[in-house]
Amino acid sequence: MSLTHLVLQASALAQVVLVILLAASVFSWAVILSKRKLLSTAMEEAEKFEDRFWSGGNLAHLYEDRRRAGDNQGLAAIFLSGYEEFTRQQTAGQADHDYVIAAVQRQMRVVQVREVEKLEGGLAILATIGSTSPYVGLFGTVWGIMNAFISIGSAKQASLATVAPGIAEALIATAMGLAAAIPAVIAYNFFTRGVEKMESRFHTFADEMIGIIDRGLRHGQKS
Repeated sequence: MSLTHLVLQASALAQVVLVILLAASVFSWAVILSKRKLLSTAMEEAEKFEDRFWSGGNLAHLYEDRRRAGDNQGLAAIFLSGYEEFTRQQTAGQADHDYVIAAVQRQMRVVQVREVEKLEGGLAILATIGSTSPYVGLFGTVWGIMNAFISIGSAKQASLATVAPGIAEALIATAMGLAAAIPAVIAYNFFTRGVEKMESRFHTFADEMIGIIDRGLRHGQKS
């Protein structure tokens, strides 16, 4: 009645179910670890960039530093897109204040959406594993119990020794389904909150960036 013996002696369909659930669990943990690293890195880079952005330095110098550094993500990518669009409009001689602001907003919004999509990558997989794994395990459970009852019906004498292996095989599928689903659901909820916080941070920074550009344009018009 060991776990290994029960798995090896299980029916072919039950073994397929267990393999599917095991693969789902391994894949889920791979996504969890990679997503945790991605969000952690994004938050650290956002903290560093905001410290530099609000340090009172020249935005043109900050732009040149970030452009030379390359591989800009998150807030840095949003800043670069907005500043580049603003510079492009100024170079083209665009004097319409509202047009310049709208153009910068559009450009920053596009990059913001792209950055959020990067952070959301893999969440759909966790949601799928978390929602479907219990049902896959339940299917294996139903199949195992059905086989157990068939064995009882074909046996001349029904005893606990006859029924126990089939029931145990069925419960293994249930346990495996829950083992794959629970971490995926917890991680999905945790990462979703993290992505929402980063999205709010992106949106707030974009508004602040627009405010700086707006004040600069108004000051230039007055002078």
